[in-house]
Amino acid sequence: MEKWNQTSNDFSLLGLFPQNHTGLLLLLLIISVFVLACLGNSGMNALTFLDPRLHTPTHTLLSQLSLMDLMYISSTVPKMAINFLSGQKSISFLGCGVQSFFFLTMASSEGLLLASMAYDHFVAICHPLHYPIRMSKRLCGKMMLGSWTLGSINSLAHTVYALHLPYCRSRAINHFFCDVPAMLPLACVDTWVYEYMVFVSTSLFLLVPILGINASYGRVLFAVFHMCSKEGRKKAFTTCSAHLTVVTFYYTPFVYTYLRPRSLRSPAEDKILAVFYTILTPMLNPIIYSLRNKEVLRAMRRVCVGCSPPGRTEHGCPFSSVWLLSRQTEKL
Repeated sequence: MEKWNQTSNDFSLLGLFPQNHTGLLLLLLIISVFVLACLGNSGMNALTFLDPRLHTPTHTLLSQLSLMDLMYISSTVPKMAINFLSGQKSISFLGCGVQSFFFLTMASSEGLLLASMAYDHFVAICHPLHYPIRMSKRLCGKMMLGSWTLGSINSLAHTVYALHLPYCRSRAINHFFCDVPAMLPLACVDTWVYEYMVFVSTSLFLLVPILGINASYGRVLFAVFHMCSKEGRKKAFTTCSAHLTVVTFYYTPFVYTYLRPRSLRSPAEDKILAVFYTILTPMLNPIIYSLRNKEVLRAMRRVCVGCSPPGRTEHGCPFSSVWLLSRQTEKL
């Protein structure tokens, strides 16, 4: 068995791309996606904060999703880019623990938040008259706090356990971030019991919310098909399709990655799938939820008009490029 130099507790991340020109081009593409994701999610949070008309449970949950996505992509991409550009692959023991904690927290919390958003849509469409009561600000706050709390507890348990495992093989993690399943093959003890616990934890934080989302949208579809108003039916389909698109992009690679036995998984496949839920989804979420949401588009115009000096139109606003993009999208 290969022994590791016990004088160093650092890990090594093998990364996502090879150290060549092709890898550099792909990294620049990932950095571009990272910048777009940061701008989009930061913009959604700023817009929700600045426009009082978006201080509703629906848009509050959406702003929390944007915050989670912002932290999600920031926990993996910067370190991957720094390692590639510097030619180094090391990550400290503490740094690996912090990265793993934030990644798992965002992954667990976002799954629960998406289920909360599905319930919000269910109440808004199926019980519109009771919406202010059944989806109050207090309940919305409890949903957000519960998502963050349960996600943090689950993440802390997995991170602490993984870092306390004895690693007597090479500490080269075949991934671009400290993913717990990618760290387990490096341990010099049998981890089948813990792998079973990972399966149970993943089932609770992925399959249970999926069941809740399916139940919510099953009732929503039933209600939509019985709507007399074509405009109401169209609006309901637009809202639900956006959320279901996000759910599909987020849950599918996660379930395929974490609910398969280790014997059926490969490091290369795991890294490719991880790109979807750690990099692409945080970029797509603000686009899907904002540029196809008329309330958000109107809020963009109101904010842009409000920040324009006298005698200037909304095109003079710093958000003018976003405003023009929203106008073009709304015409589609």
